[in-house]
Amino acid sequence: MKIKSTKFKDLKIVFSPVHRDNRGFFKEVFKKKLFSKHKFVFTCTSSSKKNVLRGLHFQKKSAQGKYLNVLKGEIFDVAVDLRKNSKTFGKYFSINLSDKNGLSIFIPEGFAHGFLGLKKENIICYHCTNYRSKKNESGILWNDKNLKIKWPIKKPIISSKDKKNISFKDYLNL
Repeated sequence: MKIKSTKFKDLKIVFSPVHRDNRGFFKEVFKKKLFSKHKFVFTCTSSSKKNVLRGLHFQKKSAQGKYLNVLKGEIFDVAVDLRKNSKTFGKYFSINLSDKNGLSIFIPEGFAHGFLGLKKENIICYHCTNYRSKKNESGILWNDKNLKIKWPIKKPIISSKDKKNISFKDYLNL
C-alpha cells in the first residue's frame, strides 16, 4: 500500500495493488500502521445504484474522519474542505474510486463528503473516526454554485433529505 498526499492538508489517497487471476482478486484494504494517528471506531457499508448522489454530508459537532474503499463498482467521490483556517477552505477534491483501480481515500475531520454512483451497483465501505451523530448531521447542496463542483451528470438521483441540504453560504453562517 502506498499513501499519496494531496494539496488538502491530511487528505490522502491510498493505492493498493489489485491482484487478479482466474479465481477473482485480492487487495489489501487497511493497515493500522499507515493510520496510527487516527482512531477508527465505526465501520459501515452502503450500496448505491448508478446515478445516485449522496451528500455532501458532514457533522457539525463530532466530526468524522473517513477512510473509504469501494468494494464493488465505481464512484465519483468529492470532499469539500470546511476547515475555516485552512488554505483550501471552500475548495473541493474529487477522484474516481473503484474496485478495479486500487484507490481509496482518507478524508480528515472537517470536510463535507459526497459521491455519485457510476456503475449499476456500487458498494462502499467506510471506516470512521467518530460515531454517527444524528442530531449533528447536516449537508451542503451537491450543486451549490459557490463550490462549482464538476459532477459527471446534471440530474442525479437524490434523497429527499439531501434535497433539503443547505447552501455553502448558509454553512458560513452556522
